[in-house]
Amino acid sequence: MTILNPIRTLFNEKGELDYGEGVTQLAHALQCAYLAEKSQQTPAFITACLLHDIGHFITPSEALPEADYAHEKIGAQWLKDYFSADVTAPITLHVEAKRYLCAVDASYRKSLSDASHHSLQLQGGQMSLKEVSDFQARKYNKQACLLRQYDDLAKETDCQTPSLDYFIETYVAPSLKEKSLRHF
Repeated sequence: MTILNPIRTLFNEKGELDYGEGVTQLAHALQCAYLAEKSQQTPAFITACLLHDIGHFITPSEALPEADYAHEKIGAQWLKDYFSADVTAPITLHVEAKRYLCAVDASYRKSLSDASHHSLQLQGGQMSLKEVSDFQARKYNKQACLLRQYDDLAKETDCQTPSLDYFIETYVAPSLKEKSLRHF
């Protein structure tokens, strides 16, 4: 079995959940992917943008035992057998990227919505100097920061985007690891 059907199922069953910013989880994901597409990012990065919050849909009982219950880690762990680090690493790091950007850019922190300020506190607040240095040394830090910026913008209540099926067929399916293509 391929991961594409479970991805569709999760979005179909849970995509209409409120994202907390006046849009649904599905609308947020589609907007994030659309922003990446309009900026001519790679298929893997557009896939990461679409799937960055999929961990919100996976209940603790569905999560793999080694994952903790942070949505970014759950999602990346769930996807890692099917996608390369070009997809999963920005997903894993997108919460850390918010904490990083808050530490290094005061204007970024001021631009966050009330809901993002609240979640920032739950996620550990802005990074310390040591954490900033460690994050800067991470391989996918730039991609995670760009994903974070699209994540912050993907909250428009009337944004028209392509469909979930369009993104799955155009970007997600081609981004699958070679070995997972054998499951088709």
